[in-house]
Amino acid sequence: MRLRPRRLPRPRTLRARLTVGLVVLLAISCAAVGLAAVFELNGFLTSRLDEQLAETGNRFAVSLEHGGSLPDDHDGDEHGDDRRQATSTFGARLVGSTVTSAAVVRPTGIVHITPTPHDSKELAGVPVDGRGHTVELSALDHYRVTATRGHDGDVLLTGLPLEPVEATVHRLELVAAIVFGAALTLTGVAGALWVRWSLRPLSRVAATAARVSELPLASGEVALPPRAPESDPRSEVGRVAGAFNRMLGHVEDALTKRHASEERLRSFAADASHELRTPVASVRGHAELALLHPGPVPPEITRALERIAAESGRMGAMVDDLLLLARLDAGRPLERRPVDLTRLVLDAVTDARATGPGHRWTLELPNEPVTVTGDEHRLHQVLANLLANARVHTPAGTKVTVSLETHGTSAVLTVHDDGPGVPDDIRPGVFERFTRADRRRTDAPGAGAGLGLSIVAAVTEAHGGSVGLESRPGSTTFTVRLSTA
Repeated sequence: MRLRPRRLPRPRTLRARLTVGLVVLLAISCAAVGLAAVFELNGFLTSRLDEQLAETGNRFAVSLEHGGSLPDDHDGDEHGDDRRQATSTFGARLVGSTVTSAAVVRPTGIVHITPTPHDSKELAGVPVDGRGHTVELSALDHYRVTATRGHDGDVLLTGLPLEPVEATVHRLELVAAIVFGAALTLTGVAGALWVRWSLRPLSRVAATAARVSELPLASGEVALPPRAPESDPRSEVGRVAGAFNRMLGHVEDALTKRHASEERLRSFAADASHELRTPVASVRGHAELALLHPGPVPPEITRALERIAAESGRMGAMVDDLLLLARLDAGRPLERRPVDLTRLVLDAVTDARATGPGHRWTLELPNEPVTVTGDEHRLHQVLANLLANARVHTPAGTKVTVSLETHGTSAVLTVHDDGPGVPDDIRPGVFERFTRADRRRTDAPGAGAGLGLSIVAAVTEAHGGSVGLESRPGSTTFTVRLSTA
């Protein structure tokens, strides 16, 4: 298995990226300055060494040419002898490519050395141009040597050690590493503090945005948090803060207008529902009264009066549902008393059996009663609406199973049927108001206004619970969860 190299972690925050970028740029600059200084110093010291070699000449090498002493035509007082050479001065004589003699000046005197084949090859490769060249000798390390022609057609080499130059350059490298390392450390700390201080307005904008994201903006009146403090509008951070505050202002205005519109709509629905209850009841009452007339009434009139009574009853139920939803939207509290949910389920299923004898109704109840705290009438309405939904939207012969169980501090009520299922296009908004499984059948007998499941969701949420739906062809399950605590 081929192992992949691990990647270095990348900084995620803007503060970390700016700090790392600053340190990296400074490190590149320090490296460039350090390398330039090292190369410049190395070149300068090497040129000084070459000058020293030029001043020294080939006197030491000439002495090797004549058996270790100066020739007779040289004046020792004027030119000095080999013992006046600087310590570690190297000299060698080559005939062809063979080193005939080589020596180095030590504090105790001249020491003759025997070059290795590698040393002989290095020395033979030095150009005879009087310029300095660097060679590596096995016994003497790095030397700077010059080569000149001797009087006997041989080649004379004189060299000085590069050790002082290398030591000075290495010392500069060490000092530069320490100084630049300290500078990078201090710059990293100071840069992090500076970037943090510079980005404080942006951090405040982020904090304000986080508080806004936690607000319930879906409904109700929303009070947005204080605006983020603005800095210099000429800076990028200042422009971001200003734009963010302006956006919050627009959002607040839109939420205020939406809340006012919702309040007007709720007030209208509540007032209209309340005002419609009386005339609808009056129409229904007059229709029922006319049906009780003892005299002969034509069949057409009787049928019309029956339709008036039925539709007025349907309208009255719709008005009651709208009024209930308006009250729940307004946040009016429900009754809070212990409710035997087991008994409610028994009563609701009994009513459903009487209303829908063509369906198969089954019950699955726990051995012990399940009690919740809430409004008994509204909870019964939840059960009745769920069972009516199963009865109306499934064909005769469908099996409807109502089960009740407890999980910890929750009571779980499920209504399952093996009918055709909820259509895919209806499922996402099944708990919204005026949602019908078949929008074309608005006047069919038994067709509701699409408020039943929305009342289920609103009443359940008002009790602090939740309702969910899972549906596919042949299996539909509504699940209601309520707290038993």
